[in-house]
Amino acid sequence: MSEKKKAKKDNSSSFRPVKKIAIVGLPNTGKSQVFNNLTGEYTLVANYPFTTVEMKRTRCEIDGEPYEVIDTPGLHCLYIHSEEELIVRDMIFKEKPDMIIQCIDANQLKQSLTLTADLLELGIPMVISLNAIDETARRGVWIDSGGLSRILGVPVVESIAVDGLGTKELKGAISKARRGKQSLRYGEIVDDGISAIESELPEDVSFKRKVAVLLLLADPFLADYLSAEYGQEKVAQLKNQVSKIRRQFRGNFGRVLNNKRSRWVDDIVEDTTRKQKITPGEFSKAFGRLSRHPIFGLAILAFFVITTYLLVTHVAGFLDEILSAALLDPTVEYITKLLPSGFWNEFLVGDYGILTLGLFNAIVTVLPILSVFFLMFGFLEDIGYIPNLCVLVKRVFEKIGLTGKAVMPLVLGFGCKTMATLATRGLRSKKEKFVAVYLIAFALPCSAQMGIDMAIFGRIGIKAFMIGYGALALIELSAGLALNKIIKEQEKSVFLQELPAIRVPSPKAIAVKTYHRLYWFLKEAIPIFIIAAAALFLLDKTGVLDLIKTLMSPIVVSWLGLPRDIVDVLLLAAARHEAAAGLTLRMVDAGALNYVQCIVTVVITTMFVPCFANVVAMCKQMGVKTGIAMALAINMSSFILAGILNWILIFTIGR
Repeated sequence: MSEKKKAKKDNSSSFRPVKKIAIVGLPNTGKSQVFNNLTGEYTLVANYPFTTVEMKRTRCEIDGEPYEVIDTPGLHCLYIHSEEELIVRDMIFKEKPDMIIQCIDANQLKQSLTLTADLLELGIPMVISLNAIDETARRGVWIDSGGLSRILGVPVVESIAVDGLGTKELKGAISKARRGKQSLRYGEIVDDGISAIESELPEDVSFKRKVAVLLLLADPFLADYLSAEYGQEKVAQLKNQVSKIRRQFRGNFGRVLNNKRSRWVDDIVEDTTRKQKITPGEFSKAFGRLSRHPIFGLAILAFFVITTYLLVTHVAGFLDEILSAALLDPTVEYITKLLPSGFWNEFLVGDYGILTLGLFNAIVTVLPILSVFFLMFGFLEDIGYIPNLCVLVKRVFEKIGLTGKAVMPLVLGFGCKTMATLATRGLRSKKEKFVAVYLIAFALPCSAQMGIDMAIFGRIGIKAFMIGYGALALIELSAGLALNKIIKEQEKSVFLQELPAIRVPSPKAIAVKTYHRLYWFLKEAIPIFIIAAAALFLLDKTGVLDLIKTLMSPIVVSWLGLPRDIVDVLLLAAARHEAAAGLTLRMVDAGALNYVQCIVTVVITTMFVPCFANVVAMCKQMGVKTGIAMALAINMSSFILAGILNWILIFTIGR
């Protein structure tokens, strides 16, 4: 092919229209995994709801055609129940994607078909990815995907998304996506009413039938959407028309629609599924029940915590020694020989060296700990343990004013506090939202810091671990009780927790997730570690650091009972908590902290200064003034409470 023809071909391909594919489905049905498989990108995948709290988009080519693929939060139906669902519906209504891939977990076929009924009414070409078929087969349940495709009128592709099986077939089905059969009818009177409202809608309204149904159901958010698009006067006319039709219908409109839809779903499930009469005993259900049991559940939780503690203490410690011998020690020795003591030696490998405190603090000290911890945390995510833990601790959360949807975000805070804070936007009660956001930012360690804290406690014994984390738990619960008393009571949300199946995790999936978490950590943290080390070096050389230590001595030394050098840790905590925890670990190894000081340092660094990303998320959820006020209150409380803990420990166990 000539260069001119080739250039012409490339140029023409760059102007091809980019079609939009929206990946939708119930929470925890494999949407993010399908997104990863189709695009080659990576977004976090786990076996629990709220893994995806915001939409993610990327452009890619599928079978030579350009697409924009959109990963969305969980959606139960187009009648909206939460802010996350509203974001998804608004995207569909406003952007009108060219195609929808609905992800259906084969274990939740009946629940997912309720959403399918809604999506079919939109008239958008669809493909269904029927995921986790291996699990249903093990349970003795077979789903006729071909029959399901004929009934719905859209391609249905069987898949095991976590292993990438079915991805090739799904890509091939995208070009065959088509509008499904709108076979669901609600009866002559109701259908006539829907048609009457359709005729009243403006000509350019998309998805008229679905909009008419939602208006008849009195969807709480649809009127706002139509008012913004067509004005309040037109919406007022529509409301009058809807009221007339509802008055003509004597029964409960919502109940009639739901009953018709339920029968439609039941008929499809009956026609497309077969279940053997004798099924093997299911370990997953038994384990799930035990995980939620008030006695056995605590024993299982203790087992996982102690196992993680031992792995971090011994395995990560072993990896630390290997990396120190292979990287840190030879580098320090080489630079010391190359550069005699002086400015450049101290700048590179001194107490505040950009290599020792910066780069190698991240790679040699922190990375081995996070590697082991993330592997264990990924295992707990993928087996589906996290939602069962939410049910276990529900009663405790109720005592501090948190019920319903607030349970999951608080537990998710042990993974990533920023993501957990964003997940609180689904809370309708302002009181619950305030308490949840505050507690997530306060005495709750994120996964990265928890892993390093475990390594610190591993140096001095499991008793210190129990004291330190016992103190943090008591502080967190006390703060929740205080906020629950101070803030006026408002309507609480109902506790509804979706419990995924307990699954045998894929080692490959856990390894890939751990790799990406470590990659994201190194990408974000190494520059911050180096910049923070350089800043401390300059502050030290200019005498500013010594001045700060002198000014803070009454609080740090007299009240907290810590050495002056702990100011370095607190300053690093303002940049990144892992950097502060890494320096604390180095101080413990150097014998610079005694038993009580280790515990107090871990406690105050866990409470002190939420990370910048979390502060931004707090401001986004609660408003800038409230978010900043929360951060200031948390910092003041951390010094007061850590000081009290210091004196309690001194009087009870000595220095």
